Amino acid sequence: MTQQDRSAGPAERTARIDLGAVRHNVAAVRARTVRQDGTRPLLTAVVKADGYGHGAVAVARAAQAAGADRLGVAHVREALELRAAGLRLPILAWLHTVGTDFAAALEADVTLGVSGWDLDAVAAAVRALRPAPGAADAGPVRARVHLKADTGLGRHGCAPAQWGELLERAAQHEAEGLVTVEGVFSHLGVADDPERAEETTAQLRRFEEAAAAAAAVLGRPLLRHLANTPATLSRPDTHLDMVRVGLGLYGLSPFEGVDATALGLRPAMSLGTTLANVKPVPAGQGVSYGFRHVAPAPTTLGLVPLGYADGVPRIAEGARVHVGGRTVPVVGRIAMDQFVVDLGPDARDRPGDAVELFGPASGIPADEWAAAAGTINYELVTRIGARVDRAHQGGEAPDAQEACA
Repeated sequence: MTQQDRSAGPAERTARIDLGAVRHNVAAVRARTVRQDGTRPLLTAVVKADGYGHGAVAVARAAQAAGADRLGVAHVREALELRAAGLRLPILAWLHTVGTDFAAALEADVTLGVSGWDLDAVAAAVRALRPAPGAADAGPVRARVHLKADTGLGRHGCAPAQWGELLERAAQHEAEGLVTVEGVFSHLGVADDPERAEETTAQLRRFEEAAAAAAAVLGRPLLRHLANTPATLSRPDTHLDMVRVGLGLYGLSPFEGVDATALGLRPAMSLGTTLANVKPVPAGQGVSYGFRHVAPAPTTLGLVPLGYADGVPRIAEGARVHVGGRTVPVVGRIAMDQFVVDLGPDARDRPGDAVELFGPASGIPADEWAAAAGTINYELVTRIGARVDRAHQGGEAPDAQEACA
């Protein structure tokens, strides 16, 4: 995304990001991760997918200022963008393809999560970067890796049947001076559902067994991390040595039916624009593609210049927006660039009046729009598109280069 050109006037579509809320959320999460002995696990702030649509660089800086110990991303490319912006916290990247630039990751001091073929690819990258004997440049000494175990989610991670083999290969690569295994981790599948606590407990037990096996083969305890946002907020037994906080960083609740404020979190994003058009229509007026809505009586329609190309879900008919101090319904199908709201028969709204789809000012939570679209709040904020400017408030804004991260 390019930074808004201030000479062109105010942004037409804006996602406002409250970095003060991000800092608050980091502090709120840290307050819930105190062990019985008074120590705290490390906290990794997960800023993948451009900080869940909030702007990775700005969010990472705010999280660091609030005491986050590390940063987490999915892809090496995301880690490199953070490094290019000057962020020096340890960064873990864990999802790779055969096209991943491991050499660039090593040169940027990025920690790599590995679970199979990628361990050997990382070791090969270290070999390739090492200079010929007698060369002055010593090159990277070792790659720092975390081994990922599949404890039941069935996606990424080493399957239990291959775990022992992976550990032996890791030990061999360590002995050759190619890698240092710093940690072991996994990911939970149902921690956001309290009624399925036994399944989370089962994953925890499998992870503890995998971590113990790793420590035995490699000859030392490793940094263990398993808890995502829901587990961090609800399962202290999963906190171990480090927690990985994604959704909670942005002030959103991972639990169905539980408001973020009940968890001590503050939503960081609000999404807004202005009315592009206002017009009175008669009864029987069809609205948008398919005429799924027909005005039952004379009313006033307002045109909102955001659509599914901007990340507004096409099927979110029945959602609400905030206009002129009140909430009004979305009517008709959401189009690529725009959607329509019913302002009511006596509306006095005009083009240029502020519209907020969700955010603290309107009192409409992102969860409401997600529910209208049959999805989750994670998806709603992450899908906000590049045509929507990000305006960071309550902290140092990223410069033009960093705004592209």
